Amino acid sequence: MCLAIPGQVIEFVDQDNTIAKVDVSGVRRNVNVGLIAPEGLQIGDWVLIHVGFALSKIDEQEAEETFRYLEAMGATYTDELEGLSASQIE
Repeated sequence: MCLAIPGQVIEFVDQDNTIAKVDVSGVRRNVNVGLIAPEGLQIGDWVLIHVGFALSKIDEQEAEETFRYLEAMGATYTDELEGLSASQIE
């Protein structure tokens, strides 16, 4: 199962290719933010990530609520974090 999970933008890695580094529960990965870049994305913003792409911008409260739901899923969520940790977008 693939889940969309919240991540916080911590750095813009490649503006031309719309790649940002996000932090997801301590796992930092590059993701493509091209789908939401036109909305105006800044460091510190929260995004909802699925298969290496930020799908939408969310607020901190929604990110926290989503984390609570995901953590309640147990192994499904931890498996998703492990998959994220093993992925690499350069």
